[in-house]
Amino acid sequence: MNRVALWLAACGIMTFAAPARAADPVEPSAEAAALAARIDALLAGAWKAGSITPAADATDAEFLRRVYLDLAGRIPTVAEARRFLADDRNDKRRRLAAELLSRPTYARHMAAIWRRLLLPEADTSPQLLFFTTGFEPWLRQQFAANAGYDQTVRDLLAVPLDAQTGQRGLNAAQITQPSPIAYYFVKEAKPENLAASSARVFLGLRLECAQCHDHPFATWTRDEFWGLAAFFAGLRAQDRGNGFVVPEKELLDRRELAIPGTDRVVQAVYPDGTEPQWKFNVGPRQTLAEWVTGKENPYFARATVNRVWAHLFGVGLVEPVDEMVGGQDTKVQHEALLNELAKAFVAHKYDLKYLFEAIAGSKAYQISSRGKGTAPLYSRQLLRGLTGEQLFDSLAVATGQTDAVTEDPFGAFNRGNTPRGEFLAKFGQQTGKSTEHETSIIQALTLMNGQFVGNATNPTLSELLTAVLEAPFLNEKGRIEALYLATLSRLPSDKEFTAAESFISRSAAGEAPRRARATAIADIFWSLLNSSEFVFNH
Repeated sequence: MNRVALWLAACGIMTFAAPARAADPVEPSAEAAALAARIDALLAGAWKAGSITPAADATDAEFLRRVYLDLAGRIPTVAEARRFLADDRNDKRRRLAAELLSRPTYARHMAAIWRRLLLPEADTSPQLLFFTTGFEPWLRQQFAANAGYDQTVRDLLAVPLDAQTGQRGLNAAQITQPSPIAYYFVKEAKPENLAASSARVFLGLRLECAQCHDHPFATWTRDEFWGLAAFFAGLRAQDRGNGFVVPEKELLDRRELAIPGTDRVVQAVYPDGTEPQWKFNVGPRQTLAEWVTGKENPYFARATVNRVWAHLFGVGLVEPVDEMVGGQDTKVQHEALLNELAKAFVAHKYDLKYLFEAIAGSKAYQISSRGKGTAPLYSRQLLRGLTGEQLFDSLAVATGQTDAVTEDPFGAFNRGNTPRGEFLAKFGQQTGKSTEHETSIIQALTLMNGQFVGNATNPTLSELLTAVLEAPFLNEKGRIEALYLATLSRLPSDKEFTAAESFISRSAAGEAPRRARATAIADIFWSLLNSSEFVFNH
């Protein structure tokens, strides 16, 4: 078998032999399946009560692509697609979700999402971006180990500062070590910045609207905002210039804060109005961390499951996801389902993999996105634009350039020096959660004419196209199928196949037919990569 055949076999493009079924590294969770059944029962009841007809079930190919993008952050390879589509087991969808959650790609994808959620400022500042070189690897470790989400949040909110900052001085090696300390650097160790972010991300509360003054129709008051900020009042930072604000130490007995522009001082108090029970030699940040992640907290579990639901469906059970309580525009879609998920999440020790597996195993997650009009109560999947990371990594998989995805510890800071970095510089702001996805002119041109896509669709430069074109055992149908599987994770319809075959035949009818045929196949590949079906999660 020559080099081309070996490469095709590795990618699963060969058609004369079905790929062997891969061993499942993990078994699906029975407890997750039970929660999936409860999700479906609650939604089925709501659909019946509202006379709502849900969409049809998604095809295997639709589910395959969706679950890979949601849990692994990329589309499947041709080999992975062939293996799943050929699997005849009734529970293969549940098995695939469980398998994806056990892979390193899950941890990597979730770390990218949570990094942007926690440190959005870093995407617009090269100085702040430097600090993420240790933060994202720390998040990857948390997701890979399946640490309880409560423990991850406690570690972030209560991370020791003195030993890691001022006493030893700031240096590159310290910043690049896996640690949550970047949260305090990027927020400039300012109590108001830390309070606003922590309330929004971990509690689903947008308290910062009350930072400057009370609003007549708002739930939260200025005193309540600064009462939360007072938990961070003991932090002391030094501005070292060039955008580097370094938290140097913390006064553990500082639990009050003066409200700027006033002569009033507020004591640290929880957003629900309860006062902390202070312990000897336990700092206010640790006290706050224990309350935030405590089982009796009325916000933490609900905010987390709502955020996970929004990741998998495009919209949360409560919208906006960062303003679950008190917002004038807040809408609760299904209170009972939110409470059921939160209860199960707490009972399973804040296990995010359990939560993802349960929701991905539900029939609601596995219905189609095809249809018109509104989709009330998650009766149809919504189209979602891909994040910058999802789009680049999917392009790399589709074009056989997976080596373009690096794990350089300085990758975030040096992002302009790599193909992935250059791509994310243009697409990095896409969240992947908006159902009204818009592509800028620069982004569209990058997909159509950018060097990465251009090289990948050039028959003289692309390894994938070279392999497809030169494989002696592939007929025209096999070549077209390989391109569709590589890009859209499905086989072409009869209509699509006929159109593609006709286009290739017409193109190769003139002079230099071999070159014209290769160019035609490359044009089909380019059009698939630029299609709306490729750039959306559906």
